[in-house]
Amino acid sequence: MTTLNSICVFCGSSEGNDITIIEKGFLLGEELARRQITLVYGAAKIGIMGKVAEGALTSKGKVIGVIPEFLKLKEVMHLGLHELITTENMHQRKMKMHDLSDGFITLPGGFGTLEELFEIITWAQLGLHQKPIGLLNVGGFYDDLLQLLETMVRRGFLKIENYELLIVDDSIDQLLEKMKMFKPKEVPKWLKPERT
Repeated sequence: MTTLNSICVFCGSSEGNDITIIEKGFLLGEELARRQITLVYGAAKIGIMGKVAEGALTSKGKVIGVIPEFLKLKEVMHLGLHELITTENMHQRKMKMHDLSDGFITLPGGFGTLEELFEIITWAQLGLHQKPIGLLNVGGFYDDLLQLLETMVRRGFLKIENYELLIVDDSIDQLLEKMKMFKPKEVPKWLKPERT
């Protein structure tokens, strides 16, 4: 069983136009707080990001924001967090979020959200971490993406065991339970450091 003391949430800095996604973001923050799981996220007070933080904070949860210096505009950055960490650039931001988290959940979002998801799952595929990666598929938002990943498996570009690194559900509770039960895959021999 995986211990989840902190979870990093990747999601849109825009709210989009689907009220179900907006509400689900808030509910995810609430549920993390209820389970006493620290929320690690991109530090914005806008978009789905802001809703997740708001849900956690209103339920007395701990929230850590990580933001690169160039995004620290007062109208974007959330000023009511327990901890705000500033990095020099986007890559350092992702490294810091990774270091602070026991697992990851991706909600709907745009290019930035997908980039974060695919980088963190690529790191897992390469054996750089063994943390659970959840995809909260709100209202079938990611159905087309999952179909594309299945095509990659069928056509030989993605190994099934790497495809299975992505834990998918449309229920917050069920996704968190699946993440707790996650068993990391064996790190390939060629990635293990040599013993001296």
